Amino acid sequence: MRQVERSIFDLRRGLPVLLRSSEGNTLIMPLEGLTDDTLAALARDAGKTPRLVISRHRLAALGIDTVEPAARLPIAHQDSARIVVDRACAQSSQHLSAHSVVEPTDAGDEGALTLMRRGLLIPAAVTASVAAEQAAALETRVETGELLAIDIQQVADYEANAPGFLKRISSARVPVAEAENSRFVLFREADGLREHVAIVIGEPADWADAVPVRLHSACLTGDLFGSLRCDCGEQLRASVARIADCGGGVLLYLAQEGRGIGLANKLRAYSLQDDGLDTVDADQVLGFGQDEREYNVALEILRQLEIRRIELLTNNPAKIEAMSQGGITVVQRSGIYGRLTAQNQRYLTAKATRAGHWLDQVLGSARDDVLLERGE
Repeated sequence: MRQVERSIFDLRRGLPVLLRSSEGNTLIMPLEGLTDDTLAALARDAGKTPRLVISRHRLAALGIDTVEPAARLPIAHQDSARIVVDRACAQSSQHLSAHSVVEPTDAGDEGALTLMRRGLLIPAAVTASVAAEQAAALETRVETGELLAIDIQQVADYEANAPGFLKRISSARVPVAEAENSRFVLFREADGLREHVAIVIGEPADWADAVPVRLHSACLTGDLFGSLRCDCGEQLRASVARIADCGGGVLLYLAQEGRGIGLANKLRAYSLQDDGLDTVDADQVLGFGQDEREYNVALEILRQLEIRRIELLTNNPAKIEAMSQGGITVVQRSGIYGRLTAQNQRYLTAKATRAGHWLDQVLGSARDDVLLERGE
C-alpha cells in the first residue's frame, strides 16, 4: 500500500517509476512535465525505445476505434517531447499520421495508466520495457533509493481495496446559511490526495426512514466562485436547504472535481470547450470517458454513518445505479436543479442528451429566460 502511494507522489513530481510484472519490468513516466531530456533519459535507462500509452477514449477522439481499454502508439527516435504530448492530448491529430499503427498494451502499460488516474494526471504515459542489459543498473538505483520499484499486483490490489482504507479524521459543528444544525465530518483516502466531507444535517434520531442524501461532486469554480459555466453551486445550496426542510439528512461533498478528472484536467477541458467542443468531447480529447467518477467511497461513508435506505437527490441515473448495486436502497429519487443560463446551456444540454441526466424540467422551462438574457 505505502509503495503505491509513494509511486503516485513520484509520478506527480515527474519522476520515473519501475513497474515489475511477470511479463517483464517497465519504466514509466507521466506525460505531464515531459521534456526532451526526460524522454531521452527514459530511453537510455530502459535500453529500449519508449512508447506512448493512451486510453481508448483518446484513440476514439483521434478516429481510431479499439475495444481494448488502452493502446500504444510508437515514439520515433526523432520525436520531440512536444510532439509526444500533442499526440496524446491535443485537439488536432496532425502529429498522428506517421504513427497511426496501434499496438496492444501489456501489464506495465495498463498499470501505468491506473497510477496516472489515481494521481489525477492526464490518463497517458510514456513507458519503456527494460532491456536485460539495463536491469542490473536499475536494480542498483532501486537499492540506493534513487528509483522506486513496485509490483504490478500491488497496483491492482490498491485500486480494488482503496475505498476500504477510508478513514474518519475529524468533525465539528459548522452552521451554514441553509442549515444551522450541521456537522462536517471529514474522511481521508489512504493516499492522502482526496478528502471527502459528509455534511450531517439535523439529528440522526429525527431523520426519515429513507434518509435524504445528496452525492455532490466538488466544483471549485462553481461552488466557491459562482462560475456561470455550470449549475453546481446552486445545486449545492439547494440540496442543503432541501435536506434541512426534510428534517435532516446527509450531503456527501466528494472530491471528484470535473466528474472525477481533477481540477487541472477540468481547466484543460474548459479550454477545449472554448474552442467549440462540448463537455463530453473535451474530456474525451484528454483521454477520459464521459464520467470518470466511481461511488465506492460514497458507499463506504454511508456504511460508516450506518445509512442503508435513502431518498437520493439527483438528476443522474448513474448515481441511483451505483447506490443500488452497492447495497443502498434508493426508496425515492428527487430532482435538484440550478438555473439555466446562456453560459451553462450547452453544458446542461450535453449532460441530458449524452449522459441521460433528467433535466427536462430545467431545460424546457427556462429556455425562454435564456433567450431573453441573450436579447433574442
